[in-house]
Amino acid sequence: MHRFILAHGFTQSALSWSTFQRLLESRLPGATTTAVDLPGHGDAEPPAGADLWTAADLLADQGGPGVYVGYSMGGRVALHTALARPEVVERLVLIGATAGIDDPDERAARRSADERLADHIEAVGVATFIDEWLANPLFAGLSDATAMRADRLRNTPAGLATSLRATGTGTQTPLWDRLGEIECPVLVLAGEHDAKFTDLGHRLVDGLPRAELVIIPGAGHSVHLEQPGATVEAIAAWLR
Repeated sequence: MHRFILAHGFTQSALSWSTFQRLLESRLPGATTTAVDLPGHGDAEPPAGADLWTAADLLADQGGPGVYVGYSMGGRVALHTALARPEVVERLVLIGATAGIDDPDERAARRSADERLADHIEAVGVATFIDEWLANPLFAGLSDATAMRADRLRNTPAGLATSLRATGTGTQTPLWDRLGEIECPVLVLAGEHDAKFTDLGHRLVDGLPRAELVIIPGAGHSVHLEQPGATVEAIAAWLR
């Protein structure tokens, strides 16, 4: 049966998948799930120089062969894993993910913005920053329960700042021209109310040889948190 390796988004941890894991294992009897703390999050150390390729290797080493499911930052890490370690990525699920920022000036501007945000995290601390982060319109579909603020507060200013500086979207070399190298089946998921990542999802599917896009109704950016049942059903249908 399928083994699922789960990679969370920025400010989260492996615990953020708990509801999704329970529903997935119930929906697919015999399936197993392994949620991984990415560098600088949860119980994982923020090793110096842990860029996206390093994070991809760490994810592969902890996950082993299976279906890789990555959300947002975790989706970018999982995409790198599929390129760097294709022998372990049997299938790939990308939730609210991108292959990077094409324009060099836009990418440089994002890198500078991420650096300022990292400085801000170190200055104000995790609690203040998490409240600011969750106020982002991108997360408007999250309730107090699904936002899992308490889990996010387990992170440290140093861990989040290091992660942002090393693996933020501004640091990422665009992978759009390498998508054709990914031969495994890919499911791209985006929320109905997340126009930006729906557009990016269409572009990902256009570049991937064996990919399908599914839009989750009633969801924004965090489809597995906002609509976990519908997300699990989409994955189950794709596996069939």
